[in-house]
Amino acid sequence: MTIRHLDRLLTPGSVAVFGASNRQGSVGATVWRNLRAGHFAGPVYAVNPKHSTLDGVPVYASAGQLPAAPDLALLCTPAHTVAPLVAELGALGTRAVVIVTAGLTPAQKQAALDAAKPHLLRLLGPNCIGVLSPHIGLNASFAHTDALPGDLAFVSQSGALVTAVLDWARSRAIGLSHLVSLGDHCDVDFGDLLDHLANDARTRSILLYIESVESPRKFMSAARAAARNKPVIVVKAGRFGNGVHAAASHTGALAGSDTVYDAAIRRAGMLRVDTLQELFIAAETLARFRGNRSDSLTIMTNGGGAGVMAADAAAQAGVTLAEPGGALLERLNAALPANWSHANPVDIIGDAPVERYTDTLSALLADPAAGAVLFIHAPTAIVRSDDIARACLPLIRASGPRVMSAWLGDGAVSQARQLFEQAGVPDYPTPEEAVRAFAMLQTYRRNQEILIEAPSASENPVPDVASARRRLDAVLAEGREWLGEHEAKAVLEAYGVPVVPTRAVPASAEAIFAAAREVGYPVALKIVSPDITHKSDVGGVKLDLRDQASLDMAVSEMLRAVRTAKRDARIDGFTVQSMVRRPHAQEVIVGASIDSVFGPVILCGQGGTAVEITADSAVALPPLNRSLARELVSRTRVSRLLAGYRDHPPAKVDALYDVLIAVSQMLADLPQLAELDINPLYVDEAGAIALDARIRVSSRPVAGAERFAILPYPSQWVRIQAWNGREITVRPIRPEDEAQHRRFLEKLDPEDIRMRIFQTRRELPRSELARLTQIDYDREMALIAEAVDAQGVPETLGVARTVSDPDHVEAEFAIIVRSDLKGGGLGTLLLDRLIEHARSHGIGRLVGIVLRENTRMLKLARALGFETDPAEPAASGLRRVVKTLDSSVCDR
Repeated sequence: MTIRHLDRLLTPGSVAVFGASNRQGSVGATVWRNLRAGHFAGPVYAVNPKHSTLDGVPVYASAGQLPAAPDLALLCTPAHTVAPLVAELGALGTRAVVIVTAGLTPAQKQAALDAAKPHLLRLLGPNCIGVLSPHIGLNASFAHTDALPGDLAFVSQSGALVTAVLDWARSRAIGLSHLVSLGDHCDVDFGDLLDHLANDARTRSILLYIESVESPRKFMSAARAAARNKPVIVVKAGRFGNGVHAAASHTGALAGSDTVYDAAIRRAGMLRVDTLQELFIAAETLARFRGNRSDSLTIMTNGGGAGVMAADAAAQAGVTLAEPGGALLERLNAALPANWSHANPVDIIGDAPVERYTDTLSALLADPAAGAVLFIHAPTAIVRSDDIARACLPLIRASGPRVMSAWLGDGAVSQARQLFEQAGVPDYPTPEEAVRAFAMLQTYRRNQEILIEAPSASENPVPDVASARRRLDAVLAEGREWLGEHEAKAVLEAYGVPVVPTRAVPASAEAIFAAAREVGYPVALKIVSPDITHKSDVGGVKLDLRDQASLDMAVSEMLRAVRTAKRDARIDGFTVQSMVRRPHAQEVIVGASIDSVFGPVILCGQGGTAVEITADSAVALPPLNRSLARELVSRTRVSRLLAGYRDHPPAKVDALYDVLIAVSQMLADLPQLAELDINPLYVDEAGAIALDARIRVSSRPVAGAERFAILPYPSQWVRIQAWNGREITVRPIRPEDEAQHRRFLEKLDPEDIRMRIFQTRRELPRSELARLTQIDYDREMALIAEAVDAQGVPETLGVARTVSDPDHVEAEFAIIVRSDLKGGGLGTLLLDRLIEHARSHGIGRLVGIVLRENTRMLKLARALGFETDPAEPAASGLRRVVKTLDSSVCDR
């Protein structure tokens, strides 16, 4: 179940309350009173066999006695009555039910779901406060107050926070489009509501309070789609709760559950905040100031103390204060007294008249390098605050979204604050809140950029998946959980990760000496034991052994140390590897583990034996490409070292990105891969090389592409075939195809473009081009036909795509072939493959909207079994062609 019938839940035409009563303090009485007290225009029914009338209106004894099936029913009845009522309402034609009742057992919840399923009746709750849609006067809840109409939607797992937000928002005159209490969300969940609200014209921003996510792929797919349309802002509870309690690898210890939620929210292009107050501050900022693209801030203030507080907040939040350039300083010197601050913050002194405000603001807004301007004013007896506001507003209106304000105080600045707010200027009670809001905007913008950044291609070779799987299968067959170091490195080598040559040998002096001679002195010696996880902790690592004598002594010392530290540890032998001399190398850790909610995750950070102490790491969800890998590395402190300093040249970071991409591919290909540590991975100007690696496997599949929270590239749809005497590849589009796709579009005739998008355009905005190439394979597909041109460069010949509704009932298709290749059968080939893909994904029907004069496309559609929809008005100039793939899906 997804978005079906959510319109009946959020904008019903009629409502019935089961368990409505007049018993003081009862839930049924409160829900009935709230529903009646609003301005809901549709019919409202009360159902309770114990009453004949309530508030002068008739009460019905059962659902069967209702004069009509209500769109929405609210159940405030005992738990054992819920499932039978759901079944009865579904049969009547009701399609949305709010289960206000608490205390349902798991069996009773399942019975309610089973009763709803045949009718695709949607269930909100149980144990929820209800739903409010102020624009239609609907208060279908037992909240203590109503909501003001507005354009913010709030969805919460916590009923207590629903009422708190209602109270908080109403006291600040903040309006809501919808407010939904999920309760135990046995059916309707975050993913469903994100999909619905993303296309809700009344909703400008979506606010979420999340405690847990049960359907991660559905959530991520819906969140990514919604975040492309409008701001989605999240408060996630449990930031400082326990993550993984015990983990055998460094990665498992560092990748706690909250860091993974953080990575998921960032990857989806949403914004995470810490408090409810920040939730509304962020929503207001994104509504009024989202168009600001500044990377720095200039503080303008009439009080030095307020400016210092703002500057301190900027330093804490990582906000850059703009350095005034020479031209700006010259203009400010002419406008300000000699004792002004001559720096940022720009202190215009407390005795400033109106002209000083306008002259200063004019100078700042004329200089793009000044960035965004934080306008701070504390009231004085010199000049009225509202006079300052009126004088400054024409400058602000002419500059676009450049100014945010903090009018300090209350009554003395209330009118000035109101003037700014009415003009659309974001205003904050304190300088610190204003700076935090600017920092939130920067974070949001970075998260949005992740969604549209075009990656470069990895240089990784095609992995030897079969070899890696054989290694893992062999370890599992022996009943082992951990691969030996040499086995782990062999898996890395199979995926193109450079590793230090390593030899595994038994505990024999002759074998150890022979291995050292083979790899070459100096060498590193490491213990091999299934009972020792971290070798260096027990003296199981010796480095820089330069000859046979030092190696012989190291063996004796190591055995003695290990026996002392872990008396019962089994010793299987040693590994001998050549010492790597990379004086400029940084030690990095790259790892993978399995999160209990979002599945496989990838970690990167500063490596070495003290990784838990340095705590310099960041986490991301696979799949990764170079852009996503670069973003992951950028969130670590070690990234600054990799950029180079003093006599250390910049590292070849692309090599690190390719290691991360290789690990991402391992997680997709190897379902038994449970944990992985590459630590240390040396990264320097020459590239990357793995010195040590550890892999844990599971007999139960825990990784694999099907367990990713974001569906990875569907390589099973890549096919090489012959067409018109040449070899072509038909494959799903990749984000890396952006430049190639632009070249393809540039070769199209204007008339062909008009036939495809019903208008003539030769240039596509960067954001739209990214949207065409960075698709969500879970609900979209774009198949391109690709060949190699005379210069050996890949080129796109045609593309066919579908976009499905979240229910997979219907998918709209579109197809376009390069103008000079029309008539050669490529369109038929692509559309035929698209039909195959849609059918395999359970799509009910394919639909195309075609211009009536596009006779070539209409003929192709008819040839492949599409029928023309006679309901399409002739005056529209369009034809709707439909092909049913699975009638059972369409009839749901």
